[in-house]
Amino acid sequence: MTGTGDSHRPAGKRVDVLLVERGLFESRARARAAIDAGLVTADGKQIAKASEIVAPDAELIAEPAHPYVSRGGVKLAGALEHYPIDVEGHVCLDVGASTGGFTEVLLANGASLVFAVDVGHGQLHPSLQGHPKIVCMEETDIRSFEGKRLPARPDIVVIDVSFISLKAVLPVALSLAAAPMHLLALIKPQFEAARKHSKRGIIRNAMVHQEICDDIAAFAASLGCTDIQVFPSSIKGGDGNIEFFLGARRG
Repeated sequence: MTGTGDSHRPAGKRVDVLLVERGLFESRARARAAIDAGLVTADGKQIAKASEIVAPDAELIAEPAHPYVSRGGVKLAGALEHYPIDVEGHVCLDVGASTGGFTEVLLANGASLVFAVDVGHGQLHPSLQGHPKIVCMEETDIRSFEGKRLPARPDIVVIDVSFISLKAVLPVALSLAAAPMHLLALIKPQFEAARKHSKRGIIRNAMVHQEICDDIAAFAASLGCTDIQVFPSSIKGGDGNIEFFLGARRG
């Protein structure tokens, strides 16, 4: 059998082994723990399993351990440092709550109540399930609340949704809020841009990023938002995409 040229390509390695070899962790056990916590990326893509095979020259990044139930907590905590909002004693709406990273940060900052809305089921972290200040609204599409009201009107809204544009959820989310209110919404360019701008689901073009951020900011302004700021998330998304936050107020 003749070779095709691939025989000269360096063989891949288990990512946990490579992490130890490069001195990022002192043992494979610690490397696996970091991978399980979603803290390791290879060439910008989050590693899901310690047994994954990656190229020997892959760019490996291990984020510092964090105290939150998910990386979402790191993102929102960073956003609150950049765009400070007084959460103490306020009712909050978390759209796209998932594991509860955003919800956890809101509670840690003194939220009196959080409506945690997500289309999925059984995703909220066990440490948050049954929490007296969380109203868990699973299998719920926020768009189904058009023209309706929550039991209490939130004056802080946070949003982290995937596979859908922010434009599809912002109008309803804002309609549920009190006035005045504050907003922090995660902008994920890969779900806002045309497919032609995405290579394997990753958008790297800074001009495309700017166009998307400007478009979302203008849309928020058309809904009555003011004090609008758009800024990068403190960490990338799990797929390696650069993400941004939209901070705003209304009323």
